[in-house]
Amino acid sequence: MRYRTIGQNPGTRREVSVLSLGAMLFGTVTDEATSFAILDRYVEAGGTFIGTSNNYAFWVNGTQGGESEALLGRWRRSWGIGDEVTIASKLGGRPLAPSTAFSKNIEGLSATVIRESAERSRERLGVETLDLLYAHVQDDAVPLQEVVESFAGLVADDTVGLLGVSNHWAWRVERARSLAAAAGLPGFEVLQYHHSYLRRRTDRPTLRSPDGEIGVVSGDLLSYLRAEPGPALVAYSPLLAGSYVREDKPLDAGFDHAGTPVRLAALRDVAKESGATVNQVVLAWLIGSEIPVIPLVGASSVAQLGESLAAVDLELTAEQRAKLDAAVCVV
Repeated sequence: MRYRTIGQNPGTRREVSVLSLGAMLFGTVTDEATSFAILDRYVEAGGTFIGTSNNYAFWVNGTQGGESEALLGRWRRSWGIGDEVTIASKLGGRPLAPSTAFSKNIEGLSATVIRESAERSRERLGVETLDLLYAHVQDDAVPLQEVVESFAGLVADDTVGLLGVSNHWAWRVERARSLAAAAGLPGFEVLQYHHSYLRRRTDRPTLRSPDGEIGVVSGDLLSYLRAEPGPALVAYSPLLAGSYVREDKPLDAGFDHAGTPVRLAALRDVAKESGATVNQVVLAWLIGSEIPVIPLVGASSVAQLGESLAAVDLELTAEQRAKLDAAVCVV
């Protein structure tokens, strides 16, 4: 396994594995025995970075979420897992009532929600301090200053170690970080967004924003990270839920543009050259990118996790990486 440091403050920064394990469906779609086996294999391989959220996975059984955190708490206690494993969680997207559908009827990021939700996550995970806590969604109804101060208050109380942000416009991230810096407060140091080798369209209106796909890595976010190399980028759904390799999982409409077939052709060429799977090439490309990325992968079996773990040791040649990077549609 290889490792990377997230966070800049010597007192709170952490060294984590370059491959993170997503626990979204643990405790619901993936049963407890299988979830434990996947978690055990991940840690045995040197994995130290697990991602969850307080609303996972409400849509499966029509709840408000918490099943994933609760399972991770049971797993931690069963093995005596301590600070050697970083568990990141998120708050803000929990439905206000049991539901099977995504809607705007969610908890948001008020000061009260941030404080109370963090406490519930600590209880479910069985920890004194949450290693890393993300603002899961952008909440335009709450002043950004309140959000910044509320998250910083959790760090001051030693309730949270590192702060992160997910599914926010890049300008909003920068403004929040600037507010925190101006006030001498801890700010967002880890960014979690959807990112993969194929580029998804970001212009279509969505449930969360009429301006487009708010949670997808786009040019403005990449440009921001080139200029501000401090924040770490965690990429969720890097393997597109199996769409790279499974015929029963076609790419969704977000990838219906001229650039997709060009990049798919390059990806398949490099996979053939390297003797690796397409999924492994995607993960290796992300891990070794000029802007470093920590892929957050899901797994429904130990074998599936094994394929992703093997990607950590896949070294793409300079020529292979250049081929992947140069695969763009010229019009």
